[in-house]
Formats: sequence, structure tokens, C-alpha cells
Amino acid sequence: MASDQTNSRRRFVAGVSRASGSSSPGPTAALAWETVLDLGEGPDPLHARLGAAVRVAVRSGRVPPGAALPPSRVLAETLGVSRWVVTEAYGQLVAEGFLESRTGSGTRVPLSAGTAPPSSRAARDDVGTRATSSGRAGTGTRAPRARFDLGPGVPDLRHVPRAAWVRALREALAVAPDADLAAPDPTGHPATRAALATYLARARHVRAGAGDVVVTHGADDAMRRIAGALHQAGHRALLVEDPSWSRLRETAAAAGLTPVPVPVDEDGVDVDALLAASRRTGARAALVTPAHQFPTGAALSPGRREALVRWARDVDGMVVEDDYDAEFRYDRRPVAAMQGLAPDRVVLLGSLSKTMSPGFGLGWVVLPPGLLGRVVDRGGAGPSTIDQLALTRFLVSGAYERHLRASRGRFRRRRVALVSALGAALPGASVTGIAAGMHAVVTLPTGVVAADVVREAVLREVSVTAIERYRATAAPAREGEHDRIVVGYGNLADARVEEAVARLAAAVRAARP
Repeated sequence: MASDQTNSRRRFVAGVSRASGSSSPGPTAALAWETVLDLGEGPDPLHARLGAAVRVAVRSGRVPPGAALPPSRVLAETLGVSRWVVTEAYGQLVAEGFLESRTGSGTRVPLSAGTAPPSSRAARDDVGTRATSSGRAGTGTRAPRARFDLGPGVPDLRHVPRAAWVRALREALAVAPDADLAAPDPTGHPATRAALATYLARARHVRAGAGDVVVTHGADDAMRRIAGALHQAGHRALLVEDPSWSRLRETAAAAGLTPVPVPVDEDGVDVDALLAASRRTGARAALVTPAHQFPTGAALSPGRREALVRWARDVDGMVVEDDYDAEFRYDRRPVAAMQGLAPDRVVLLGSLSKTMSPGFGLGWVVLPPGLLGRVVDRGGAGPSTIDQLALTRFLVSGAYERHLRASRGRFRRRRVALVSALGAALPGASVTGIAAGMHAVVTLPTGVVAADVVREAVLREVSVTAIERYRATAAPAREGEHDRIVVGYGNLADARVEEAVARLAAAVRAARP
């Protein structure tokens, strides 16, 4: 009899009145504490059945967008299950993007789960980071993001480790000596530089000490300093990948370095073409993305890495290595940074922009001997010392690497889901590039032009980018470029992958000649 009562309770009761629980979702939140959830019977574990019941309730509209669900303790008591069952179900739904959880506001259904009024949608889309005209995240003029954001270069803003960062900030500030609160060191706080050198040696096989690291506001700030230092040293041209991210090219040009485009293929930058361009123009510096070329998704082959280093030594040159999303490799362990091959010839750029969020405004540059003084002279005010101390604590406590492991698993699963959905919805298309990062390159079916797909996608609330947008030259597009698009999945909730791809497929069908 008791068992029958328990099963009945699990089948029909989903919530309790607000007065029954001690925690409150907030004075203006819609409550979903009385919703009936049917856990049903079957071989699946309770937490999986509870998760399925919540999905049904949301999709049917019985739990509206923005509604707050009962706290795990309250729901567990009501259903007669362990609290672990509820927290496990909630955790999986949050990881999928089906629910969202924030400290102080409980677990709720995202507004994006349904049709929100225009004012709510605008507020939801007004995230702190916007994609610039280059497509990779930046801090340009803010504009509303599409409802289905397939733009490249934006990390998963729902999973920024807010609580861990706040904890690191609080702990760092609590123990900081008074002297640390004075004017910041132009090279960065010594403890932060040491922590970065230790982390990069372990995770990226970088060969550098704390004295070789400068803390910056991000990759763009680092590039501005490096380009200025190279110009001061007599450089007037910079070899750049074509296509590539425009922001760093533009930053170098503003410092007086003329970008010289070099083609890219499935093995990364074409080093033979780079050597020819160097001889033709006298350029002795190159900007490359060897771990994961943006936007083509290629990895620079070992032979080309060695050839690029030999070139730099032969011409007394410098290679600037943009390590922008090297932590996210899914087919194998991340490859080592090229800097480890030639610390005297390679400058390494890195930041929190892709691993956490551009909103942190923190990055670093690892410099060869002789460049440190010039880079510091080109600096200006560095990042907040308090933020640097928080980063130090975040690194040495292992919180950063735990966040990276969780992000890597999340992006790996999302990429698999995206590629599977593309294969089902667009059988005439193909995905190229290595399994890494937060974007994929899609070759469209025969006869479909990427620019037409971009326009049709906008009409379906989808943002996607034609690969031609990243060209470094005004010359006509090379063969195959006009039919490729760059599809980002970093800031796309797992629960929205299939619908986003379905809308993209509709745009492709509409763009067919």
C-alpha cells in the first residue's frame, strides 16, 4: 500500500505552494511549483524520468518561459525521491540549455523556450559581448543577436564560471598586501605572470618564465603592443593568413604594418607561398593560427611548423602565434603551441575571450628576449590589479582547468549534435576542418551561394557567416569560397541545435537557384 502511494505521488504531484518552501524565486517570477509531472514507470532511472517529465511540461506550455521551478529540496520531498535525483535531473537540463540556473534566482525555464514579447527578447539578446564585423567576438558597437546565434567565436555565455570567479576575486582581495593595491605594474602583477607561465608550460608546452609574460587587456591589446614594437624595430609588413580574422590585421595596420595576404589550405597556411611573399615584399613577420586556423578550421601540419620556424631564423624574423581557441580539440589531445619550437622567434597571444568571455578583458603575451622593453613601452595602463589577482587565484586553485574540462565536454557533444543535424537536414552539404574549437565550416550543396544563404537565414532569425567575409584581400573569391559558410555553436544552447539547423536548412532551400 505504501509503495502504491509513493508511485502515485511520483506520477501526479509536481510541486507545492510557495508557502511550503523557504527559498523564493523572486517577487516578480512566474511560479511553476504546482505543475503536475508524470514520472511514469519503466526501466529508466528516476532522474532520467524526471528530466523527461520536465521537458514534456515545458514543451506542452504547462510550464511557461521564465517560470521558476521548485528548489531541489522541496521537489524531492514532494515526489518522495532523494534530493540527488532532482539535482541530477536539473543539472542535465541546465547543461542542455533547457533550463537555466543562477545563484539567487533558482532554476527556471529560459525566456527563449517560447515566444517572448519584443521587450523581453531585446533584453535577453543584449548580452555583454557582441560580434564585430569580423564575426569573432569583440567589443565593438552592440547590436541585437539573432535568436539562433550561429556566429563564430562567441563562447557559451550561459556557462561562464561566475561563482568560481567571484570566489577567486573575494579570496584574492582578502589576502592582497596593501602594496598590491597601488598603481599596477605595466608588465602585469608578478604572481599573475608566474601563474600564467606555469599554466602555459603545463597545458601548451610553452617554454617561458614569468619574466617573459606580459598581462594584457586581451589579444587585441597584445597585438597592438606587438605591432608597435615590430614597427619600432624596423618592420613595415606583416604576412597574414587569407582568410583570417580581420581585427588583428586591422590592429597591425593601424600600427604601420602593411598586411600581406598568404593563402591557406587544408594543412594551414601555405608556407611555400609565405616564403615567396616574404621574398617579394621583404616581410619578416607573420601572424598565424597554427592550432586551429580561423576560419577554415585547419591545423598547421608539423612539417609546415618547422618550415615556418626555419624561415623566421633565416630572415631574422618573428612569428606571432594567435592561440585563440587551442584548448578545445576533440579528436585528440590539444597540440602544443608552436612557441615551444622556437621561443626566440615566436610571440604567443592568449586570452580568456574564448575560454570564458571577452567581458573579462584579460589576456597575455609570451615574448622572445629583446621584445619585452619595446612591448612595455607601447603599453599604457594594464588590466586591473584586482582582476589579475583573481586570475592568479583562478589558475593556481585549478578552477580554470576544471572549467576548461567541462567546456571541452560540452562543446564536443554540441559539435557532434550539430554535425549530425546538418547531415540529416542538408544531405548535400559537408563539414570541413578538424574537430575543434567553437565553429565548423560547411560546404553548401552544388549551386547554392553562401551570401544568399546568409540573407535568407536572417529572415529566419538565424545568424551565420559566409567565409568570404574573412578575406584579407579585395581580389575575387577563390574557387570554392563562395559556397562555404562558417557555423558557430559556442553560444548555441544544446536544446536549440536541431531547430537552428532546421531553419538554416530552410534558408539553404530558399537560396537554391
